[in-house]
Amino acid sequence: MIVDAWNRILAVIALGALVGSGLGCETSALGRRQLKLMPESQMSEMGVAAFAEMSASTPVTTDANATQRVVCVANALTSSLSGPAPAGGWEVKVFADDSANAFALPGGKIGVHTGLLKVAKTQDQLAAVIGHEIAHVQAGHSNERMSAALATQAGLSAVEAMTDATSASHSTMMSVLGMGAQVGILLPYGRSHESEADLMGLDIMAKAGFDPRQSIDLWKNMAAAGGEQPAEFLSTHPSHATRIADLEQRIPSAMPIYQSALQAGRQPHCF
Repeated sequence: MIVDAWNRILAVIALGALVGSGLGCETSALGRRQLKLMPESQMSEMGVAAFAEMSASTPVTTDANATQRVVCVANALTSSLSGPAPAGGWEVKVFADDSANAFALPGGKIGVHTGLLKVAKTQDQLAAVIGHEIAHVQAGHSNERMSAALATQAGLSAVEAMTDATSASHSTMMSVLGMGAQVGILLPYGRSHESEADLMGLDIMAKAGFDPRQSIDLWKNMAAAGGEQPAEFLSTHPSHATRIADLEQRIPSAMPIYQSALQAGRQPHCF
């Protein structure tokens, strides 16, 4: 029965993919096909609202030096981006939080936790993180994740509607299907986004005049500072080793971008 159910859910998801290909299919900067069902204007509104909520619940740091360094790096990155800027430009805040974290949201919002500055020890390492987060926004990954979740939920609901809810195996089957969708669809989707943002972020930092080679040092620092990671197939993020290997492979193509930036006079001095 579970095998039959898997066949049905795969058919539903395949049908959804075919429909989506005509409704919201795009291609990322690295050539990956993307499903985007949400209007970008709505994603921007949601990003602005989420940033306002974060600002209301988490204090902004009083460390003026930390703020200056982060804003300097973020401004250097955003000023080198191609395409139109968000309405109202980019807003950067440094939050007093010990976690080594940063984020960027649709609508032009960037947040950096003070804990990140203990791991990103140079301006180039900080640029690797912020460039990665900006890449998520540039690639529309938030839209993709929301679209994937909506499509997956619609597929599960359709399968559930085709089964007998009174049968003894119904609950077990839906739990198995739910786990299969989580591990087989949503988690790999997240990993593809993280890997893509790593590579796109490398080009973003290089174009702004930050040394892309220091992204390797950043992730080595992250690995040294972090605890044990979950198995890669159960995580939305690639392992540190995978990230470093992928970045090392990409760096030769990012170096000419970096050299061109230096020749154009883009040499930030933030730290």
